[in-house]
Formats: sequence, structure tokens, C-alpha cells
Amino acid sequence: MKNIAVIGAGTMGNGIAHTFAQSGFQVQLIDISQDSLDKGMATITKNLDRMVAKERITEDDKKATLANITTYTDMTAGLEYASLVVEAATENVDLKLKIFKQLDEATAEDTILATNTSSISITQIAAVTSRPDKVIGMHFMNPVPIMKLVEIIRGYSTSDEVTTLIMELSKKLGKTPTEVNDYPGFVANRILMPMINEAIETLYNGVAGVEEIDTVMKLGMAHPMGPLQLADFIGLDVCLSILNVMHDGFKNPKYAPCPLLVNMVMARKLGIKSGEGFYDYNESRKAEKVAKMFA
Repeated sequence: MKNIAVIGAGTMGNGIAHTFAQSGFQVQLIDISQDSLDKGMATITKNLDRMVAKERITEDDKKATLANITTYTDMTAGLEYASLVVEAATENVDLKLKIFKQLDEATAEDTILATNTSSISITQIAAVTSRPDKVIGMHFMNPVPIMKLVEIIRGYSTSDEVTTLIMELSKKLGKTPTEVNDYPGFVANRILMPMINEAIETLYNGVAGVEEIDTVMKLGMAHPMGPLQLADFIGLDVCLSILNVMHDGFKNPKYAPCPLLVNMVMARKLGIKSGEGFYDYNESRKAEKVAKMFA
């Protein structure tokens, strides 16, 4: 398994491509947008430069990693030799189902199809393919080149052979794979997102401000990042999507997203990616006023 295709050049996609390429795999990074590919490769180069500066890798390692990545804007290009395809598109059910239908038609019948979804059912995704036994979840953590965990999610029909292979492959990437079952949110987000949502509810109810809530969690609970800052980092739209998947999947009101989160996403205050969320990243100052505006 030396040829890996990655679908999507965004935050997760370029991180996954970086990680495979640095581990010696040939990577086909595919995105329908040339601009996204250019930005993705720029991010990979910047991250590699940082690693060189910190003496974690050499300049030759950086050059070899970049040489291992080929980019394509054609969804079917570069797939014929892929042993594994990792989909890292937007967290949208309809989009992922469309992509997996295309991948099923464009790849060899023994190619393993993985999704980096953070909450959507692997079984549902696998059902649109002719190879549900070869469909699996590989939920990398952000930032991918640094974070060690990979949630390995088996769908209803995922075979033991494929699961074992992907577990071993993850170890070759220097990751710690953890096998979990196919339920909404899996483990990481089933625990993390209600915490983030509760932090937003705490702000929404006027219990404390943005910085105060984050300070309590950082200093009181030893979290490296407060939940509101973390939400900005993940993307408020992604947080909302995951909560909606869990709310729809479990029919439990405890997963219902806070109205403040819904309103901020509608206002396109998405966090770092939009320049403003609970904090203002355009001017490097707190944007608590934004939260209050939509409360």
C-alpha cells in the first residue's frame, strides 16, 4: 500500500496528505478547486518549514515530502493506482455520499475507501458503494501532522481484514489508532461537542464572558485551550454540523445546538476560517461583542 489518494485539500485534507507523504507514501491530493490545492500545498510547505526550523526534519526530508505529493483537479484522476482513498471533504452527508459513489466507480474493486468524517455514519456512506466491506472511517485529529490519535470506525459491513490493515497503516504513520463503533459522533465528538455546546450555552445565558469561560476551563480543568477558542479553531459550522448529526441520530435533546451557535453560523462568524467567531482574528482581540449581538 504505497499509493494513497486524498480527496479535499482543506485543513484536514492537506494535513492527511502531508502525514502520508512524510511517511514515504506517494500521495495524490485531489480537489475540484485549483485555489484550494494551491492553498493546501502552501500550508504543507509552511508546516514543513516550521519543522525544519525546529530541527525535527531536514531540508532534504522536506523536499522528499513535497516530491511525494501530486495534485489533481479531476476527481477521477490519479485514482487508478490508489490502494487507499481517504475522503476529507466538507462534513456534509449528501456531498460525501456523492463522492463515494464516484470513488466506487473510479477505483479498482480492491481499493479501500476511507472517510475522515467526524460524525457521519460509516454504514450509511458504505451503503452507496458496491464494496461496503472495504469502507471504513479514519478520523484524524487536527492538526493532523502533530496529533497522534486516529479514530478507526468500522461500519456494519467493514471486514476484519480491512480494519486490521488500516490499524497497522495508521501505526506506520506514527499514529495511535483506536477502534470505535459506528454511532453518531463516535467517541471524540460525542464527548467533546456537548462540552463545547454547554460552554456556548453558558455564554448565551450570561453566566460569564468568552474569556472568563475559557480561563476557567484552561486553569481549572488543565485544558490546553478553552472550549470557545477550540470551537473557533474547529470551525463553528463544523461544530454545528456534528451536533446536528448527533441530535438527528440519537433524537436526544441534550445534543440540540445552542441557538447562539446557530445564529453565529448563519451570520458566517465561523471562527478562524472566517476571521471572526468568539474571538476576533482579524484584529487579534476578543469578539465577545459578536456573541452578545446574536444572543
